[in-house]
Amino acid sequence: MIEGGNMFYDNLILIPAITFLVTVFLKGCIVRYKTGKIDLARSLGSGWMPSVHSAVVVSLATAMALKHGMMSDYFAVALTFTVIIIYDAMNVRFQAGQHAAALNKSLWQKKYNESLWHLPSEAFAGSILWIIIAVLLSVL
Repeated sequence: MIEGGNMFYDNLILIPAITFLVTVFLKGCIVRYKTGKIDLARSLGSGWMPSVHSAVVVSLATAMALKHGMMSDYFAVALTFTVIIIYDAMNVRFQAGQHAAALNKSLWQKKYNESLWHLPSEAFAGSILWIIIAVLLSVL
């Protein structure tokens, strides 16, 4: 467990905040690379690689495990929260996207956002990236 004296772990909110900012930036770079244009709405929005949702909650859960231990109540709460968020990002919002696609088709116009969900690979990429970053921040 991490003791006091580490700026990031003394102010635990910094880890998910940094995660959010860097992941949105990385997502923006990937969107720019794939589409050829800067799209802030898509960078901040749902879907695409990496999953900002997954990255933020995984970084928080990892930080909680490092600071308080894997057997702590804090980590248990963060891990439960993480599982729910990732499940939602991949499954519940997938169904919402399917509904949006059906509505768009029946209305003959693209009125509703169909890209609400993440592929498992997008959630996994966000998760692994921020486990590594949370661990690296623990040694600063």
